[in-house]
Amino acid sequence: MSNEDLRASADAVLARLVGDPSGNARLREDQWRAIEALVADRRRALVVQRTGWGKSAVYFVATALLRAAGSGPTVIVSPLLALMRNQVGAAERAGIRARTINSANTEEWDAVQAEVAAGEVDVLLVSPERLNNPDFRDQVLPKLAASTGLLVVDEAHCISDWGHDFRPDYRRLRTMLADLPPGVPVLATTATANARVTADVAEQLGTGESAAEALVLRGPLDRESLSLGVLPLPDAAHRLAWLADHLHELPGSGIVYTLTVAAAEEVTAFLRQRGHTVASYSGKTEDADRRAAEEDLLANRVKALVATSALGMGFDKPDLGFVVHLGSPSSPIAYYQQVGRAGRGVDHAEVLLLPGREDEAIWRYFASLAFPPEEQVRRTLDVLGRADRPLSLPALEPQVELRRSRLETMLKVLDVDGAVRRVRGGWTATGQPWAYDAERYAWVARQREAEQQAMRDYAATSGCRMEFLRRQLDDEAAAPCGRCDNCAGARFTAEVSPASLDAARGELGRPGAEVEPRRMWPTGLAAVGVDLKGRIPAGEQAAPGRALGRLSDIGWGNRLRPLLSPQSADGPVPADVADAVVTVLADWARGPGGWASGAQDAPARPVGVVTVDSRTRPRLVRSLGEHIAATGRMPFLGTVSYTGDGTGHPVPRSNSAQRVRALHGALTVPAPLAESLAAAGGPVLLVDDLADTGWTLAVAARLLRRAGAGGVFPLVLAVQG
Repeated sequence: MSNEDLRASADAVLARLVGDPSGNARLREDQWRAIEALVADRRRALVVQRTGWGKSAVYFVATALLRAAGSGPTVIVSPLLALMRNQVGAAERAGIRARTINSANTEEWDAVQAEVAAGEVDVLLVSPERLNNPDFRDQVLPKLAASTGLLVVDEAHCISDWGHDFRPDYRRLRTMLADLPPGVPVLATTATANARVTADVAEQLGTGESAAEALVLRGPLDRESLSLGVLPLPDAAHRLAWLADHLHELPGSGIVYTLTVAAAEEVTAFLRQRGHTVASYSGKTEDADRRAAEEDLLANRVKALVATSALGMGFDKPDLGFVVHLGSPSSPIAYYQQVGRAGRGVDHAEVLLLPGREDEAIWRYFASLAFPPEEQVRRTLDVLGRADRPLSLPALEPQVELRRSRLETMLKVLDVDGAVRRVRGGWTATGQPWAYDAERYAWVARQREAEQQAMRDYAATSGCRMEFLRRQLDDEAAAPCGRCDNCAGARFTAEVSPASLDAARGELGRPGAEVEPRRMWPTGLAAVGVDLKGRIPAGEQAAPGRALGRLSDIGWGNRLRPLLSPQSADGPVPADVADAVVTVLADWARGPGGWASGAQDAPARPVGVVTVDSRTRPRLVRSLGEHIAATGRMPFLGTVSYTGDGTGHPVPRSNSAQRVRALHGALTVPAPLAESLAAAGGPVLLVDDLADTGWTLAVAARLLRRAGAGGVFPLVLAVQG
């Protein structure tokens, strides 16, 4: 087929894809260049183009042409379910049969794989996590590599640990690339890569071998429909009130991004109270609810989704009219990627950043999840090396001081590096030499710090905001946009109504969050000499408790974070915090199931207050316990203390098993407290400053119940998360 005929066929597929019955749709020249490279020349290509450029059109049109020529199915590695759902719908419009394999459709995997084997599938969308599943990697992946006609890596910046959204599962693609038969084209796409990330992705994907073999298409990143702005407001209450007052003024429907799940839920509840039709969307949202929320936004049945970054790459709504950020992302590249959801198919979309003073604390938290120090990595390799069988994550946790999510990410990196291997039943050490690349990890950490400073600079700049973002992405064509608030003048005032501000203050100032008790001991404790397993006996459990707030809240979280910071000095509980805790206690007592509720099955009223000893804030915790006791007119019974063996050994704030191992035998109920419990003869309030993993409360509650307490109600200042 001549190139002219190929181009005509490509345009015909595009017309079906975009639903153009006239058949007049035409590929842009840069889209055609990519398709020509893939279909006619069977080359590898890296496409770095702005959101809305039409990257999906390239791989769907190429798929149709390659399948018509007898090639095998296209495999698209895609990071998010929202993208997969959008892509399947788009493929069907072009007559392309698309199926997915991801965590949300496990019951369909066997059927999908059978359809692929039978040649009934044109496009298979796979989540990156599947690539490192042992069964998929060993049984399915080799067959896919042997039969695929086109490999597509969508959101390819995820493959680079220099990028803002590095995902170690993506590195497994190197194995698949190595197994591809000669002449199978590869397409990598992203809208959010600076020059360093682009070079790294090219190297990772094997597209950087030579200019003759690889095509790199990098276009200008201006988004002519977007009007960027920043609106500094005094505090969280003003930001919530501003949203309540001005959300209806924003064009069409859109997205309000928050930095945490707790904030997304808070903002959603408040906006609904103020009469707005909004829905929450986060990593904790059930898949069915996510689907419903996406569909409601696509159909403009909601004004906005209040979302975390879980609603990000790939969500495709061409007429999305606005993106508002309630809090600043830590990276200008991540910010550009998220605002790129708006204005794809409309002439004008509003993009507004409402920065908050809690932003940097949240940045620091996520930065703490970076690749672990060498000592912890070596410890993990040593444990795996000495094991006579594969170790699962729960089996590893008691022996490694890392939280599960961080431990799993580290193991995935080590797997790609060849030091460990994921197999059925867990992980094993390969015995291969491995070097800790301290220089690289330090460079990544410095890069993150530079990105954070760039976001501060973005909020403060008096220059063009779009030009600023484009320069952060190394866009050589960056120039003033003429549309942002600095180029064209501010479009929004900071004005909020007294009614909305009062309502926001009331909502954010309302204290109280639930503290869920631990019900099951962590697995694997026997391996470290702790004889606890299974369900915690009902007579040794804590009851559901209460906290003043969550550290990730935009209300009480802003008050509690500095108070509980490791850098803050110990001292008596501040009066406003103490009064708010008393309010929580009163609401708890009168609420459903509370001891003062009058319910027939209500628990007995606490007969005293017990505190948990604190190495870092003893005066704060003691004064809080004594204040609650005095206000509630009940005795202060004493403190669950650390034993002499426990005082010199800090309790690790890592995973559950390590936490229990360190606490077991380190806490004790002193004799005077045990006598007071026996004399009091009823349930007690157990007071502490922070519930992080929840295991200090669980272990202390077990000791108190075994010492005679009729029940234990935890009451803390804050819960993590």
